[in-house]
Amino acid sequence: MSTLHTVNKSAFERNSLESCLSVCKADASVLLIEDAVVSALQGTSVSDQIKQATDKGIKVFALGEDIKARGLSEKPLMDQITLVDYSGFVKLTTENDRVQNWL
Repeated sequence: MSTLHTVNKSAFERNSLESCLSVCKADASVLLIEDAVVSALQGTSVSDQIKQATDKGIKVFALGEDIKARGLSEKPLMDQITLVDYSGFVKLTTENDRVQNWL
């Protein structure tokens, strides 16, 4: 059973993303929303964790609207991150068997 994990807290303030990635299985998807989208930027202290997760087959997405809302549109994002819009968010929820929120 595949799981969509949504993370909404910044990895620089909480350990939600780290905890999430530590339990994700290879068929999991992780969606960064709200303040967690800062983790999608290149060259941060969590970039290696995200790269290791994607190397294991975990798919990582970021909500484009939250990137824009935080003024990060012009910043370089990691190549491993796929941007989605709200329709993409809904699609991810329907493509996975369950959703796990990390607060």
